[in-house]
Amino acid sequence: QQNVEHKEKKRKESILDLSKYLEKNIRVKFAGGREAEGILKGYDPLLNLVLDNTKEYLRAIYNANNSFNYTDPDDPYKLNQDTRMLGLVVCRGTSVVLICPVDGMESIQNPFIQQEG
Repeated sequence: QQNVEHKEKKRKESILDLSKYLEKNIRVKFAGGREAEGILKGYDPLLNLVLDNTKEYLRAIYNANNSFNYTDPDDPYKLNQDTRMLGLVVCRGTSVVLICPVDGMESIQNPFIQQEG
């Protein structure tokens, strides 16, 4: 009985506090290069996420002869502007690499690249 009580006290705590992002739009990057954006509806300590109104950013490009090719040969992780709607999605925490809020996010120039001139 003592062992059971000890296990109940020792619950895993999530390394990230995602409660402030509930019901907000977030962008998620996955191992393998996929990216998705949606409204965070739920999560657990293992970073499994439930996203609603989810859209996936595609890496697909079209060749000159209109054949479909999934990746850019020069940069296989490069995304283009194409998206597809997925709706309600469960994202497995083991494949999540990065989570960031959409609101308040802006692109900046890389400060580590030397400016010419």
